[in-house]
Amino acid sequence: MITALEQFPISEYQSRIQKCRDAMNQNFPQVGGMLVCSRLNIYYLTGTLGVGLLWIPNDNREPILLLRKGLERAKVESPIKQIYQFKSYKEIRTICEEAGSPLSSTIAIEKKAFTWTMAEMFQQRVPGINCLSCDGILEKLRSIKSEWERKKIRICGERHKRILEDILPQELSSGHSELEIAHLIWKHCFEHGHQGMLRCNNPGEELFLGYVSVGESGNYPSYFNGALTGRGIHPAVPFMGDAGVIWKKHMLLAVDIGFMLEGYQTDKTQIFWSGPVSSIPDKIKRAQDCCKSIYEKVFSMLQPGVTPEEVWNVAKKESQSIESPATFMGTGKDAVPFLGHGIGLTIDEYPVFAAGFKEPLQEGMVIAIEPKISLPGLGTVGLEHTLEITATGVRSLTGTNLDIIPVE
Repeated sequence: MITALEQFPISEYQSRIQKCRDAMNQNFPQVGGMLVCSRLNIYYLTGTLGVGLLWIPNDNREPILLLRKGLERAKVESPIKQIYQFKSYKEIRTICEEAGSPLSSTIAIEKKAFTWTMAEMFQQRVPGINCLSCDGILEKLRSIKSEWERKKIRICGERHKRILEDILPQELSSGHSELEIAHLIWKHCFEHGHQGMLRCNNPGEELFLGYVSVGESGNYPSYFNGALTGRGIHPAVPFMGDAGVIWKKHMLLAVDIGFMLEGYQTDKTQIFWSGPVSSIPDKIKRAQDCCKSIYEKVFSMLQPGVTPEEVWNVAKKESQSIESPATFMGTGKDAVPFLGHGIGLTIDEYPVFAAGFKEPLQEGMVIAIEPKISLPGLGTVGLEHTLEITATGVRSLTGTNLDIIPVE
């Protein structure tokens, strides 16, 4: 007998489907429905990570889940009633018609999930359909988490905090390589229930554990869209840390990792110093204090109604007190133009705390705020916490420490 590891609550399913319909009516009243194509958004809407398509009619007719395989699994994991198997896109129109929810002549479709080749194939095999993008709709729907989702993320955050703030300082010591430290972190992550994956929203973006960067490694040129980077294991795997870079006395160690539990993620950065607090150079202390000041200023203003752009503008203004403002959020051409991002089923969700993001924050959003400063010759300092937007403000899910942790 097949049993589900977790059964998706019918209340979550119904709420999310209705929100899709409400968003269609508001943004694309001319469409007859939405076709969801990515596994992750199929999971978000149905509770099963199916490979296929989800058709959501823009009326009260039942959605249809079309899968290439795994129907029996979907039936025990998801409350969706209509599940069918298909082998070719040519079958989709007929299956939907026979199920009583035919495809319309104009649909909203998740374009980001399709490669160019797949899109051409779809248009050839399901001709005569005008497709409008619903990617933005889905990103905004996912940005506001239900209580069911937030409970999972809160557990993530508690465990994340325990590893980086409570356990790691007791076990770290200088003389070990970045990669050895990364393995130590992985050990504790798995012991605390990390389920191994870190998913990204941007097409083609990858991430494994995160970055463990000693000294100047934190300023190493990177393709990853973040302020703190690292050399990584190899050019083909530029994550975790370099086996040849050793954390020595009186050096910075920057750890920026994600934690995942039951699909949901938190993001946290903690900076360590090998030696007593008294041995930390003033330049590093001043830069960390600046990051703390930016974080505290932003934290005090985060609440429903504030826009991500306003938050970014405040951070940019505060960063002018840095000895070299050009090193805020990275160095030179590799600096990133944002202070934080949404987080949930992927590490890089909507909204982005950057110029141009003018839609107000809402209760239920979960975000990561990460002020960082690159110090040429020394490394990267700063901090990052995952935060939950509440009805009246914000609360941290990954602890409250804002300081460099000394390891003697």
